[in-house]
Amino acid sequence: MRIGLLTEGGYPYATGEARIWCDRLVRGLPQHEFELYALSRSAEQEERGRVVLPEHVTRVSTAPLWAPADDGRSYSRRERRRFADCFKELVRGICVGEPAVFAAGLYGLAELAREQGGLYAALRSETAVRAVEAACRASGARRSVQRAQVADLLEFVDALERLLRPLSLDWYEDLREVDVCHAAAGGVAALPGLLAKRFFGVPLLVTEYGVQLRAHYLEDAEGTRPAVRALLAAFHVRLAAEIYARADLLTPGNAHARRWQERCGAQRERVRTVYPGMEADRFATVGEAPDRGDPDTLVWVGRVEPAKDLIALLHAFAEVRKAAPGTRLRLFATAAVPGYLADCRSLAAQLFPDEAADAVTVGENPVTFEEIGGPEAPSSADAYGSGRVVVLSSVIEGFPITLAEAMFCGRATVSTDVGAVCEVIGGTGLVVPPRNPRALADACLALLGDPERAGRLGAAARARALELFTVEQNVAAFREIYLQLLARGPGRAGAGVPFAQPPEARIPGHWTTPTWASTPSAGAGPDAGPATDAGPAALPVPAAGAAAAPGPASAADAAPDVYPGASGPGAAAPSEAAV
Repeated sequence: MRIGLLTEGGYPYATGEARIWCDRLVRGLPQHEFELYALSRSAEQEERGRVVLPEHVTRVSTAPLWAPADDGRSYSRRERRRFADCFKELVRGICVGEPAVFAAGLYGLAELAREQGGLYAALRSETAVRAVEAACRASGARRSVQRAQVADLLEFVDALERLLRPLSLDWYEDLREVDVCHAAAGGVAALPGLLAKRFFGVPLLVTEYGVQLRAHYLEDAEGTRPAVRALLAAFHVRLAAEIYARADLLTPGNAHARRWQERCGAQRERVRTVYPGMEADRFATVGEAPDRGDPDTLVWVGRVEPAKDLIALLHAFAEVRKAAPGTRLRLFATAAVPGYLADCRSLAAQLFPDEAADAVTVGENPVTFEEIGGPEAPSSADAYGSGRVVVLSSVIEGFPITLAEAMFCGRATVSTDVGAVCEVIGGTGLVVPPRNPRALADACLALLGDPERAGRLGAAARARALELFTVEQNVAAFREIYLQLLARGPGRAGAGVPFAQPPEARIPGHWTTPTWASTPSAGAGPDAGPATDAGPAALPVPAAGAAAAPGPASAADAAPDVYPGASGPGAAAPSEAAV
């Protein structure tokens, strides 16, 4: 089976979101052939390079969202009128909130870009700015966009051009040949797959471990004008609704993301939750060890940022210290927002002055800020293993990866009820309301004072993590989903019946026509050259009772794409251009 995998700002680059799980998915399904279509977000991301790809990745196509993409094409008068009509529909759907009008404008622009190109210049033209202004002033437009000024319109048009840049790519022409198009995120990353679904009927699978619409709402609004933010939010809402309506299957990473999708119009029967997979072996040593860590130590692991609400955790620990003076709090940072980290250090110094056992001992602070990879914690498993109870104090959370890792390590947890926390722990830990230091302190004291209960919860947490959150279950789920989408039948005319041809009928890669297979065409003289290469070679099948004539098969005679990997006698190795 051929899978077209669409990503944005992640795999196959060495940095970015969804990089790890995409790599695990591709490597976990070596029997399938993958084609990667990646959108990069910055020059720095491209400079850091890509991960080493397995051999069954046969194509890698990339495009930047950060650099100008002018193809030098300008429109004729008729094409300009066509662009204006489609763009007016698009922005009216954005400002007024009309899904059908938005979809008509989106696909109209895609067809224009497919036929003529030149969308980059048109989207930055005065025509586009005037169309956005008219839509903002139209009857029924949202109040938040009605007061947009010229500076707002220019900034929005610039951002919209970048968001619509996949319309100008020819990826969906290549995606017409794949069996399943799998978008590793919603939003802009799924646009090529949406067009392949629209134009060629390719089955579309969209996986969202972090809902793109929610991520847009949570982005830092500093420096963004309110009207521009409202316009971009409206665009993301309309795009998400269109993707959810057209996708053959949606696979959110948790019930919290699933509720977002259903709220935006996704049909429940086309949504299936697939939990992200993590490598359980990394935490096996700590999780199976009889030692359950320091009984008087609380552990926190994660990115130091305001959403994690370490301020509330420090105030809660102050209450814990009043009841249990010997308790320590170890904070392990995977990354940090510098200003917020400085604020947390300052608060910890104020709440907990350095303490010493006697007059000749060096004082120590019960709260320590550490980094994973240092001498005290070479790995994240060592960080979780340093204490008996792991704490999560977030006010905003999607799928809590650190909480799942703590469960793999067999640690009891105390968490705030945000995002998918309750779904992940499933009764194997204590949950308290967010922004409630007193409740957080009471829960921590309950587990610190009852080691047997903490041990039972930790063992149950590890068993739950091994059942639900491993790489194996994630890969097995997508293997089944791919087959289900293909087994529903062809979504495009002339695609044939799935698995009607044997695997040997197709050999992946670009192949050169062998010299012994070339024959002069009818009427050609003895000096006629060999037949030209028409793509992957397929052996011709003679009619009943007829002799098989040697010669290369035409592109029209090629068998449908099925499971790759088989080769016939005398097959040569594919060229480097195939990858």
